[in-house]
Amino acid sequence: MKSFRFFLVFFVLMVIAKAGFAQDPVDAQSLTKEAVQLNKGGKYSEAVDKYTQALKLDPENIYANYGMAFSLLASERGKEGIPYLQKVINSNSSITIWAYDLLGSIYDKEHDSAKAIEAFKAGLKLDPKYQSIYYNLGLVYFRDRNYAGAEKCAIESMKLDPKHASTQRMYALVCFHQNKRANALLGLCSFILLEPNTTRTTEAYGNITHILQGGILRPPAGTPVLMVDANSIALNNAITKAIADANKKKYSTPADQLTAQLTNIFTAIGQLADKQNADPAFRKYFADYFYQLAQSPDMPAFARMLNPGNAESAKWISDHPQNMNDLDEWVKTTERSF
Repeated sequence: MKSFRFFLVFFVLMVIAKAGFAQDPVDAQSLTKEAVQLNKGGKYSEAVDKYTQALKLDPENIYANYGMAFSLLASERGKEGIPYLQKVINSNSSITIWAYDLLGSIYDKEHDSAKAIEAFKAGLKLDPKYQSIYYNLGLVYFRDRNYAGAEKCAIESMKLDPKHASTQRMYALVCFHQNKRANALLGLCSFILLEPNTTRTTEAYGNITHILQGGILRPPAGTPVLMVDANSIALNNAITKAIADANKKKYSTPADQLTAQLTNIFTAIGQLADKQNADPAFRKYFADYFYQLAQSPDMPAFARMLNPGNAESAKWISDHPQNMNDLDEWVKTTERSF
């Protein structure tokens, strides 16, 4: 998973291109505008040259300083961008929060997690509702094997941007690493709803299969074994029982069996999570949502969209366009909340 989001930064740079020019000397305007377009085309080294020229004309220009730091990071010269971001941070301007986000990403790429965390936390202190920083901070925690910290960041990121697929994926993976199989399973299913038919979807389906087969992620050698809380143990056991109950019957295809397994699991998790009065983010956003899906007629379509690369699933999807449309409509009209 990338430590910073190029699409977001390109958006920032385009804002810079429009917002900053009215204040700059005319020559610096032109150079900065050219640099933004070069970044957009992936010509980062050339953009660095343009920003260098612009900053000779206007050394304190915060937009050019920010753009220079981004271009250097994209050119694998991230550390050189730190002084430019410090200028932006010291300016206490409207783009200071962007500078903290980019600074944290630079330190993360340099494998300096302590300074990355410090930068991201400073940014959140400035703006506690900046979604990108929660996501990027979660990635640092994930790589540091601070899975509980990463889970908290993922939840805050989801609250601010429920349609950010990478956050849903991170949530699922960090829960999987904590052997919170119910959280991981629903997180993976939610991720695939947001991002179907990609390489990451195939990987997510592999993890779903692993969970359904009773698999857990073993901690790396030398890592302390994480203690699983009582609620998670009960939910894990509920998955095992739901699968065993589904497997008592015979099915025409593996997809039909998966439909039955997931229907049982979603129902069991939804009912149990409600009794446990579990973490609201899990109980309301995930457990209740997929419980509703299990009660709908759309489970056969959902089970097949999880693994569209399977020949039987692909044929079923092709032969049942209305069922797939009904699933899409269910997703669009069913509310989710935290």
